[in-house]
Amino acid sequence: MRIKEISDIIFYVGVNDRVTEKFESMWPLPYGVTYNAYLVADEKVALIDTVEICEVEELLKNIRSVKGENAKIDYLIVNHMEPDHSGSIPVLAALYPEMKIVGNKLTVGMVKGYYHIDDDARYIVVGDGDTLPLGQKTLRFITTPMVHWPETMMTYIESDALLFTGDALGTFGALNGAVVDEEMNTEVYLREAYRYYSNIVGKYGMFVQRAFKKLEGLKLTTICPTHGPVWRRDIPKIMDIYQRLSKYECEDGVVIVYGSMYGNTADCAEKIAEKLADRGVRNIIVHNATHSEMSDMISDCFRYKGLIIGAPTYQGDLFPPVKTLMSALEAREVKGKAVGLFGSFTWAAGALPALRKYAESMKLDVLAEVQMKQSLNDDTEAQIEALADAIVEGMKG
Repeated sequence: MRIKEISDIIFYVGVNDRVTEKFESMWPLPYGVTYNAYLVADEKVALIDTVEICEVEELLKNIRSVKGENAKIDYLIVNHMEPDHSGSIPVLAALYPEMKIVGNKLTVGMVKGYYHIDDDARYIVVGDGDTLPLGQKTLRFITTPMVHWPETMMTYIESDALLFTGDALGTFGALNGAVVDEEMNTEVYLREAYRYYSNIVGKYGMFVQRAFKKLEGLKLTTICPTHGPVWRRDIPKIMDIYQRLSKYECEDGVVIVYGSMYGNTADCAEKIAEKLADRGVRNIIVHNATHSEMSDMISDCFRYKGLIIGAPTYQGDLFPPVKTLMSALEAREVKGKAVGLFGSFTWAAGALPALRKYAESMKLDVLAEVQMKQSLNDDTEAQIEALADAIVEGMKG
């Protein structure tokens, strides 16, 4: 991985992962992922976060390329304890016995719990607003709990207007030669940011907003997350994505997600899409829940204003792939949607009532419903017309 001086004596020493197929064993990584770490090579040397344990040798090589074979690290700053960022802590602690591990109270408890480094003398406990001078640079710590673990924090260097943000403002995608956004086409990373946020951080919008509130007034010319590019040119773009998603603000468009066993519910979904198109909706995304990636469905459901979910009745309940999606949306507290529901059945209408319960649980107002018995007919098509009208009108609100 390329070593990059991103500011005076501040180096990118992170690594690419093009091997792992699914992040958190759930979310596909078609473009890979980075584990970003940064080295502040001052009078006192500080490493900001580490990498997944399988990549520790690459991290050490990168550190030594900056500081030489006899590299010394005085401080390890732990902004986030999730193992893709903290997994290398035991190796570093053994290799650098004088290194102090810097984190807040919750961080220290997690390091002890995960890695059994129990000597209190190894730790420096910091709180919100505390500082740590390194020489030319001074680190200031900003606690940002529940973005998206309770111990998360950020580290700011005022002299460089540079912020290490942990998982916040991160995105999927390995880096392809360049490290800083000014040196690359960031289209894929900005697109993947929607999927990253909705899949990983989505439940914690309120806490993301609290974190942004704390950042108000900070001069920011460089943002260094733990996944994805270093942001400079596109700071407004990545901030806008996170601001909108964390406020549950939506873009114009309708997502239709359906399940279908024998094609009849699929026919209903296609008819709904046609009627929306007839009414001038130009951004329509249709997902077959059996075949689309859960990751993409969650992302699109977060992103767009209109949300229409349909399923056949299966054993008196929801068709399982749709039920799985609804549970995922419920867990992420999706809100602010123009919602329509459609259900199909042969003799017992279980799907639509089950969908209603999910909507009620999420406090989503359902604007219209379609109940289809067995297959499309004139009555069903009249309900579809009404649903399309209601969704189009609802998206104006």
